[in-house]
Amino acid sequence: MRVFLETDRLVLRPFTRDDVDRLLALDNDPDVMRFIDGGRPTSREAILERILPRLLHNHPCFGTRGYRAAQEKDTEVFLGWFEFRPLNEDKPAVVELGYRLNKAAWGRGYATEGARALIDKGFTQFGVERVTANTMAVNRASRRVMEKSGLSFLRNYTGDWPEVIPGSEHGEVEYELTRAEWERR
Repeated sequence: MRVFLETDRLVLRPFTRDDVDRLLALDNDPDVMRFIDGGRPTSREAILERILPRLLHNHPCFGTRGYRAAQEKDTEVFLGWFEFRPLNEDKPAVVELGYRLNKAAWGRGYATEGARALIDKGFTQFGVERVTANTMAVNRASRRVMEKSGLSFLRNYTGDWPEVIPGSEHGEVEYELTRAEWERR
């Protein structure tokens, strides 16, 4: 197994085609997907044809992928994934941070631990100038992870989403952390 990043309790590694069943289980938990698509089931075909190719995509400016499978270090149990991908394929200046973890991992600090490690790696090794993250305004748990990871509230906004899901009437929020703010810490 190739390791991209290791923390005290996590290993972040590249996704492989062998992760299909893990992704299927993750994306078919209505609680996990509540703020993504309202908890609708995801088909195996969608995982294979749409989701896995996105997770396997290499970004030229990083020379690596923007999504990583997250495993518990001691047990190698799949916990979910982290996103740390450039918004522009050719420039590493602005990256989006994201995470999707299974319920067993919630409330244990894994999301914050992984996010902080990715942020540090981005600013020290990839030439990142700004990290951005967003979620539904009502997703308090995800917002708290962003704050604990060092990001600050930037703005509320509303998107033109194809489907309304519970809570979407409150809009979305964006958080950010710049290199200058990170260096001051």
